Amino acid sequence: MTAQSPPPLTPEDARGLQNSLRAQIGPGLSERELDAVEGRFGFTFSADHRVFLAAGLPHGSGRWPDWRNGDPEDLAARLAQPVEGVLFDVEHNGFWYPTWGPRPVETSDALRIARSELATVPQLVPVYSHRYLPGTAGEWGHPVLSVHQTDIIVYGNDLTDYIRHEFTGRASRFPTHATVGFWSYFVGGGPGIDVTALTPHTPYAVDAQEAVEYLRMLALERLIGRRFHPHQLIEAGLAALVLDVESESLPLLAGLSRTEFESADVLFEQVLDELGLTSGLPADDTGIPWEAARWELVRWWLRLIVNGSLAPGAGGDVITYEGWGVLARPRSLQPLVDQVDAYNDWEKIWDGTREQSAAAIVAEAERLLAGPWPPLD
Repeated sequence: MTAQSPPPLTPEDARGLQNSLRAQIGPGLSERELDAVEGRFGFTFSADHRVFLAAGLPHGSGRWPDWRNGDPEDLAARLAQPVEGVLFDVEHNGFWYPTWGPRPVETSDALRIARSELATVPQLVPVYSHRYLPGTAGEWGHPVLSVHQTDIIVYGNDLTDYIRHEFTGRASRFPTHATVGFWSYFVGGGPGIDVTALTPHTPYAVDAQEAVEYLRMLALERLIGRRFHPHQLIEAGLAALVLDVESESLPLLAGLSRTEFESADVLFEQVLDELGLTSGLPADDTGIPWEAARWELVRWWLRLIVNGSLAPGAGGDVITYEGWGVLARPRSLQPLVDQVDAYNDWEKIWDGTREQSAAAIVAEAERLLAGPWPPLD
C-alpha cells in the first residue's frame, strides 16, 4: 500500500478518466466477467483496476488489453511478458537478483533457479501497452510500472495519476511509495518504489565548468522533487574538488564517509550557496510545475544521452515522464518520445532491432541540442 494513500477510485471518477482516453470505451466488465478473467488466467486485479474496468472497457489500437473479446493467447503472452523479460536478461545480459543466492556458472541452471523464483513474485497485470499494475487483490494505490525486461520505471503514482500523465500530460507533484516485492528492486533499489527514482546516469565532468554544471543539475533535480542519494552529492563534490572548484565547504562534502551520509544534504546546500548557485535556480512561477527547471534538465539529460553517460532508453523514459509529460506535451519533443516508444516496443526487443531505435534516440537528442533552447514548439 502507498505511504500517501490516495482515495479509492470511484466508478464516477473512473468514467471521468476514460473520457480523456484516445480509445473506444465499451460496456464495463461485470463482477462475474472480472472473476472469470481472473480464474481463466490465474491472477487477480487490484481494487482500483477492477473499478476502472467495471466503469468501461477501453479497446482499440491493440494496446488496451481486451479482457472480454481479446485473443486468449495474446492476453496470456502479455501477462507473461514481465517475467519473460527478466528471464531474457538473465540469459543474455547477465542479470541476477541478489537474494537468489550465488549465480550458477551454467546459464541453464541460472534460468532454472530464476524461473522458479519468479513464479513466487507478485503478478503484474497489463493496463495499456507495456504499462502494468501489480495484481494485488483488494489493494489500492500501487504505482503503474513501465516494464521492458529489467528496464522498469514508475509511470504514475497510482492508476489515476498514470492515466492523467499518459493521456493528458498532467501528473501529481508528490512522490509515493508502494511495496510490490521483487519489482521494487528495479526502480528503487530496495523495498520502496518512488516515482522520483534516481536518474540512472554515470557522473561525468572533465573541467571545473562541467563540475559546477553537474552540481547545478543535481540541485535542479532535487528542486523538482526527483529522488537523490547522498553518495551522488558526495561524488559530485569530489569531482568538483579534484577539478579545482573553489568552495569552503567542498572538501567537507567530498570527504564524508558512509557513516556521515546524513550531513551530505546540508553541506551540499552550503556548497551551492558558496558557488552562487542557489540564487540562480529558477522559480516555480508558471502553471506547469517547475517549468524552467524542467527545460534545463531536459537539455542536460539529452547531453548525457549523447555523451554516453545515460542509456538512450532509460534517458528517454526520464525525459518522457519528467519533461514531455509534465511540460504539457510540447510538439518539439514528440519525435524523441516517438523514438522512445519505438525503442520500448516488445517486437523490437525480441527481434533484435532495438539498437536501431537506441541510435535514433541519440540522433534526435543531437538534433534537439543543435537547435534553439527551449526548442520551438
